[in-house]
Amino acid sequence: MTVVIKSSDLVTAPPIVRKSRFGETLAHARHVISENPVTGISFALLLVLVICAIFGPYIVPHDPLASDTAAKLAPPSAKHWFGTDQLGRDIFSRVVVATRLDLAIAVFSVGLVFAVGGLAGVMAGFFGGWTDRILGRIVDTIMAFPLFVLAMGIVAALGNTVTNIVLATAIINFPLYVRIARAEANVRREAGYVQAARLTGNSDLRIVLTTIFPNIMPIMVVQMSLTMGYAILNAAGLSFIGLGVRPPTPEWGIMVAEGASFIVSGEWWIALFPGLALMLAVFCFNLIGDGLRDIVDPQRRT
Repeated sequence: MTVVIKSSDLVTAPPIVRKSRFGETLAHARHVISENPVTGISFALLLVLVICAIFGPYIVPHDPLASDTAAKLAPPSAKHWFGTDQLGRDIFSRVVVATRLDLAIAVFSVGLVFAVGGLAGVMAGFFGGWTDRILGRIVDTIMAFPLFVLAMGIVAALGNTVTNIVLATAIINFPLYVRIARAEANVRREAGYVQAARLTGNSDLRIVLTTIFPNIMPIMVVQMSLTMGYAILNAAGLSFIGLGVRPPTPEWGIMVAEGASFIVSGEWWIALFPGLALMLAVFCFNLIGDGLRDIVDPQRRT
């Protein structure tokens, strides 16, 4: 007896829908932000800083460089939300516009030290030997100096330009990235997936760039967010002592330095609002570091 099965009698199983790795990370990020209000606030503050950095010069109510001696040292009001400084410049406009410069210094300095220090640390941890010894001596030499004093010396020797501030900030952060990358690469160089990549004929350089380096990215991304706050603080500190960005360019450190001498006479707003902006930026990146650790670390996923 022959049984004929029609195609209409077959029950087709529903397809299995699997999320991509990016989709899983995005869903986990939404979960972390919703479960931790502090992390959500820090990301919201980061969004505000990015908007100010991109669109700040176009949305401020006053020219940040325009002086109005008739309105100098005016307290906060409806016309000047943060008041005016000793030259009659609108402090709110200057604080908003300064966001672009301070964030740019932080982004470029952290990006530079991540690329150079991270790769150098991975090479030292993976190859060891003379590569590790030479890099270790360089790191020890940099760490022998107080880091902010070293940054002062670099900027004083090369000149107080934005490029030199970025370079000095990257140099003083170089040992930190090298040590983290070296430690992570040293742990992973004998891992099973590294041995498998070696057995398939990959060169050591290819293994470093395509296997080791991507696997240490989570911890490096967290470190980058933490270093961003320090980079902003370092740039502001250099400007505060006169070795950073030159006036009249709007910059948080310069504005705090200019307003410090007016606190005694009662014009507190000149230094307060740039100082608050600086504090919130550093606070934001420190909190984002904790949130990113929860998002990118696979061991924290449920």
